[in-house]
Amino acid sequence: MKPAGSSGGHSSQSKDPAQWVLRLYVAGTTPKSVAAFNNLKRICETHLQGKYKIELIDLLVNPALARGHQIVAVPSVVRQLPAPVKQVIGDLANEEKVLVGLDLRPAETARSEK
Repeated sequence: MKPAGSSGGHSSQSKDPAQWVLRLYVAGTTPKSVAAFNNLKRICETHLQGKYKIELIDLLVNPALARGHQIVAVPSVVRQLPAPVKQVIGDLANEEKVLVGLDLRPAETARSEK
């Protein structure tokens, strides 16, 4: 698990509404951080099939980003694109919570499928 290069933010030139940009904020390579990355990657492969980009941001490397990006807990995933910005905190093991939290699936659909 390697942090993504610091690109200074997401590209505002991406006009493809099918492109999802997700930032995963972690604090080192703890078991929870690794689990969050693996869970997010699995969810994206299942539901977004190549229409996503995960930016891994290690707050131990650049702690100032936590304040600037309003991150209060790690691991956290933030949906940058498509707008609006959405955030889910935790190891992302609860797939339904992640799907609803990131608006990959509406809450009504998630509840009716149980």
